[in-house]
Amino acid sequence: MAGTVVLGLVVVALGAGQAGLLAGSPPTDLGVTVGRLKAPSMTDNSVSSQARLWDGHPMQRSAMIAPLPLRGTPAEAITRLRAVVEAMPGAAVVTQRDDYLYVRFTTRWMGYVDDAEFWADPASKAIQVRSASRLGASDLGANRARIERIRTALGPR
Repeated sequence: MAGTVVLGLVVVALGAGQAGLLAGSPPTDLGVTVGRLKAPSMTDNSVSSQARLWDGHPMQRSAMIAPLPLRGTPAEAITRLRAVVEAMPGAAVVTQRDDYLYVRFTTRWMGYVDDAEFWADPASKAIQVRSASRLGASDLGANRARIERIRTALGPR
């Protein structure tokens, strides 16, 4: 009996994910504002290379991640970055400019969505990054792991 209930819950959860019910709402406030990407999430499901800029933010310390290397011009770096992320499962480029890339990552089975944005910051000569899950209090390190896979794919500094 308990096995049947668990199986039923799994089927319902997968059905909800496949129907897009676990995608969450797209953020309306992404982008670069006065040299900053959006602050980290208020829960433990995001990373930001600019977390230190958000003094007093409750997730400042846990969200910190190093920026990505900026090689070549901003446009060249963003083009190279786009090629890397487009090869990743569930990636869909939403916006690309010469200095900015916004990518939506959707998990295959459950349909959870993470929003990742990358900004070629000329002042720091780095690609600033923010990646956050739309739903939940924790992503079990998925955003951090994804950014580190991107860092590895871009190659050594």
